[in-house]
Amino acid sequence: MTIDEELNLLDTHLRRLKIEYEIFFNNPTKRPPSDIEWKVTNLLKKFSDGGRMSFQQRYRYNEMAQRYAIQSDLWRKKMRIREEGYRRPQDALLSVQGVRDAGEHETKHPHVYGVGHHGDGDVAGKPFTVQCSDAKSEREKVESLYKALSEAKKKAGEKVSGSLDSFASFVQKKTAEIRKQHKCDTVVYSVELDNGQVKLKAKAKS
Repeated sequence: MTIDEELNLLDTHLRRLKIEYEIFFNNPTKRPPSDIEWKVTNLLKKFSDGGRMSFQQRYRYNEMAQRYAIQSDLWRKKMRIREEGYRRPQDALLSVQGVRDAGEHETKHPHVYGVGHHGDGDVAGKPFTVQCSDAKSEREKVESLYKALSEAKKKAGEKVSGSLDSFASFVQKKTAEIRKQHKCDTVVYSVELDNGQVKLKAKAKS
């Protein structure tokens, strides 16, 4: 197998690992994807000296190694929170957060939905994000967003209102509206904690 083929394999494993971890954190009965992670770390170690690689291959390797380092750090934090239980509102948000793609560019046209319980002070929690182009065919994404929103509301002491079906209809309609309004292909939804209040935000992704 050539270096390029092995780098392609590493990229495939990394993408798969990210998906498997998202499934793991959304499903308490799942086991962590240790097998795929082992394959990723083995390939990263194999090329760590960069000796046999061209400049272009080294650049590509470094980009993937950095991506894994950022994501594995987040997974470790989420794993610790999962094991210790939730102690603070921002931990509850972090536990359901999706890993954001580095360099993701969003237009600054947020649409904010949902008003609920006001907490004390400002809580800095990183948002759980989902990108939707066609909410009707992306049922899994809508379900993970609904779970994240419900979980965050429960942790913040807010009532969870509406069924998954009504939420899916809302996301489908809102995605179509924002795509038309901002002439974009994708809408980024995020569950955020704003002044102790859980909000669902939607932004056009350019």
